[in-house]
Parts: sequence; structure tokens; C-alpha cells
Amino acid sequence: MFTRIFLLVTILIALVSPSAEAQQSKRQFIRDAEVENTIRDFGTPIFQAAGLDPQAIRILLINDPTLNAFVAGGQNIFFHTGLIIRSENPGQLIGVMAHETGHIAGGHLIRSTDAVAAASTEAILAMLLGAAAGAVSGNGQAAAGVMMGGQELAMRNLLAFSRSQEQQADQMAMRFLDDTHWSAKGLLEFFNILGDQELLVAARQDPYVRTHPLTRDRIAFVREHVEKSSFSNQPWPEDWVERHRRIKAKLFAFIEPPVKTMMRYKESDTSIEARYARAVALYRKPDIDAALSLIDGLIAERPKDPYFWELKGQMLFENGKGRDAIEPYRKAVEYLPNSALLRIGLGQAEIETDDPAMLADAAANLTIAVRLEPEDSFAWQQLAIAFGRDGKEGMASYALAEHFLLAGKLPEANYHANKAEQLLGHQGSIWLRIQDIKAQAIQVKASRDRDKSPW
Repeated sequence: MFTRIFLLVTILIALVSPSAEAQQSKRQFIRDAEVENTIRDFGTPIFQAAGLDPQAIRILLINDPTLNAFVAGGQNIFFHTGLIIRSENPGQLIGVMAHETGHIAGGHLIRSTDAVAAASTEAILAMLLGAAAGAVSGNGQAAAGVMMGGQELAMRNLLAFSRSQEQQADQMAMRFLDDTHWSAKGLLEFFNILGDQELLVAARQDPYVRTHPLTRDRIAFVREHVEKSSFSNQPWPEDWVERHRRIKAKLFAFIEPPVKTMMRYKESDTSIEARYARAVALYRKPDIDAALSLIDGLIAERPKDPYFWELKGQMLFENGKGRDAIEPYRKAVEYLPNSALLRIGLGQAEIETDDPAMLADAAANLTIAVRLEPEDSFAWQQLAIAFGRDGKEGMASYALAEHFLLAGKLPEANYHANKAEQLLGHQGSIWLRIQDIKAQAIQVKASRDRDKSPW
């Protein structure tokens, strides 16, 4: 959770241009409940208009200052933080999302050359399984096993964009926006932000231009739609405008040095997003007392805002006040109970108190978290710790089997699955899941052995 924008997985990516091939750029996958949920809420009507299940769409964030968004691996939409921060209103994000949804609905398998380069979709998505590990712990090593396991999966090249796919995605985006009674101005504004970048050499272009080739015909098509659509002047809901400003401010404050945040969001600016950004900057500085004073002021104004409570919990937890962090985290979960990231934060804080009385609640929160996000290896690891410290060795081994399977550590997964089976017996849904883990471990090992065969 970023309120935990730590390094999760770093991919070294060779750039496209020959002059840049000797250089490599680091991309960091990040997690944040507020940013992910805001983008998902913006996109849900679009997904529904496209006939897609909104819950099946994964929103994934890449810490990269360039303008880019792309889909890969089916129904996974990747956003560069640079695109979010640079966007000027919710409509621009929604316009880009409508276009990317057009690629999903059109069955296009899309790659961003700079973002995925030589890596396969499977490897990238496997590496993302460790996202909450780094996000909650702040330890890049927490996701290392997931990254190594993912790199051994089947290597399938992703398809590049074609101009015909781009045109089709634009056409579908206009239809989705009209169906939701929303304006397409945002997409046109985003195209205008990109400007004349196609005239620049590849090394100076934002990757969106290279992976989504802009043509005069495409821009003219969107402009014509905006001129004709009866929804082009439809205003965005005020709460969406505020939420957009908040996620921009939050991302900026966590990514940029605190001094830049304080210069951009000056003390004279008393808006919600400015005080939010300054609270993050002061916490990172660190000036924990000043940061807590700002976040307490925001909570006083918005006492039911889960993300303000979450940030306060994080501030306290990471400054050695773990027990004091419990109540803010509990408030965050109270107001947003279906957030896996918030429950992981609360569960971890409860474990770190070393108070046996809190272990049952920690296990309960983490159990809900893995139900909501079953591919979160760190949540399974924390759940194993909670069970283990509470004397539930069989359940601890089961959780470790899930954790190691996701991390690609098959011998360990198989060992703990067998141990859990012995301790828990041969009945119930957990026993059936243990059989699945053992079967998957055998399957993946056999696949790896085939890949290593010279024949």
C-alpha cells in the first residue's frame, strides 16, 4: 500500500533506439489502495459499457515519469505514474482508459515497448504477485522470489500495436463514452498534450506515442466525435475532480523529493490535496510531528476517510509506534472493509506488537486479505506468521505452502503442503486446496524440466 510506495519489483528494460540500447531504465511496480480504487471507480462504467466484469480488470501502477498506459496479459491495465500526475482532469484519465478498454474488448494483446520490452506477460504478472510484499514491508527482497519464479515461466512475446487496432480502439472508446454519457474531450486533450511528439526522435518521445502511434486521421476522428457528441460538455462530478487531484498530489509527494513537494504545494495552499501532499512530504522528510498534525487536521474534516486514517497508521508504524498505529489502521478498515491492502497493513501492525492477544485478529484480517487477493504472496507469509505465533502450526504450513507456490519456490511449497496435510487431516476445503498446491508444484516443475531439455 503506498501509502507505501516502496520498490516492489525492478525490471531492467532496454530502450528501443540504438543510441539508448546501452542504457537501462528501472521501472518499479507500486501499490496504493487509494490510487487503484480511484482509477477503478473512474473506469467501472467504461468496463460495464464494454461488457466486461469490472472486478476482472486489474489496475497496475508503474513508477515511471513518462506518459504511458497499456494493456497486457488479457485484462490488465498498466498506468505510468507520469501519466496520472500529468493528467489535468478525470476526463483525460478516463479517455485513456476508454481507449485501453477498447483494446481489451477488441481482443488485442498489446505491448508497450519501453514498459515490457523483452519480458513476457507471464513473467511480468508473476512478478506483480509480490507487489504487496514490498509495498507493505518496504523491503525489496520480499518480492525477489516472485520475480525469479516469474522469469522462469513461458516466454511469449507480446504483440505490438497496429494502426488498425488503434483506430478500432478509438472507435470503441467513443462508443463506450457515449454509452456512459461522458465526454470524449479528455482523450482529445490527452492527444493534444502529446502534441507533435511523432516528429521527435524515438529517444525523446513519450512511450505512449511509440506504442500508440498517433495519426492525423485518429486525432481528426476523435475531434469530430467531440464536436458532434451531445455529451461533450458534460461536467465531471465534483467529488471525482477532487479525487483526481488527491491521487495526483499523493503520487507526486511520494515519488518526488520532499522539497519539490513543498515548493509545488505551498503552505499558503489550504486545499485538501495540498495539505495531503505536504503531510506525505513531512513524513518522508522526516518531521513526524508536523506530518501527524497535518493528517490529524484532515481527519478532523473527513473523519470517515479511510485513506487519511491509513496514512496516519503508516506514519506511526514506520516511526516505531506500532501499537499506536493499530487504531488508525482499524479505522481505515472500518471505513473500507473490502480493501486487501488496508487489511494487510492492519494485520502486519498487529503482528509486530508481539502481543499474543492480537494474533487472532491479525489472522482474521489477513485471511480476508488473501480471500480478496489470493495471489498476494506477502499476505500469505504474514498470515503464516500470525498462525505460527498463535500455535496453529498446520494452518501456518498451509499459508506458507501458498506463499512459496506464488514465489516459485516449489520444493518449499510441496514440503509445507505435505506438512499441512499431515497436521490438518484429510477433510475439508483446505485439504482440497492442499492437493491443488501439490499438483501445481508438480506441473510447474515438469514444465520447467521440459524447457531445460535440449530436445
